Amino acid sequence: MMNAIRLPLRSLNIETIRDLQEKYPEAEVSVELQPNPSHAPLSENYFWKIIDLFDWTQSEDDNIMKASIVALASDSVRTIFEFADLLSEKLYALDGKFYAQQIGTTSWQPNAFFSVDNFLYVRCCVIANGKEFYEKVLNNPSLMPKDVTFESLLYLPSMAYELKLNKKYSYSPSYPIETFSNKEAWT
Repeated sequence: MMNAIRLPLRSLNIETIRDLQEKYPEAEVSVELQPNPSHAPLSENYFWKIIDLFDWTQSEDDNIMKASIVALASDSVRTIFEFADLLSEKLYALDGKFYAQQIGTTSWQPNAFFSVDNFLYVRCCVIANGKEFYEKVLNNPSLMPKDVTFESLLYLPSMAYELKLNKKYSYSPSYPIETFSNKEAWT
């Protein structure tokens, strides 16, 4: 006979685990995560509001993103993770040959060196320029920025997390962001 014990994840601590180990020394554990129905996922609007806080009058990337980092850090950890998920989804959507062929002097060409990191940073630049620009580029790859990058966007979620908790960030977002991950868009 199988017994099910339901505990909120936040209640799991070393003492609770030890108690369960003593009561059920031969038991196996499986974890079933059920989303909290009272928590709606991060909205597109909220994502773009965070991006819109960039201060382009600043010269240092960290200063450009400072208001965004503070705003995101003032929200929940779950929101920071969901922001990272949406960011990864948008980077993934821009990962394709047609976009890579439009980035200026470092554009993708057959049988030539192509910097996968540089292309990732150009994709970051698209998102850093806001929703309207992102959507235009998504529909028209020829509008990709030429020879301009914004690598720092990749670190916005980790900077917000570390500001909030003063702990190292180790979250893996939903979509792979590395160049060539979106295999369908490279064929």
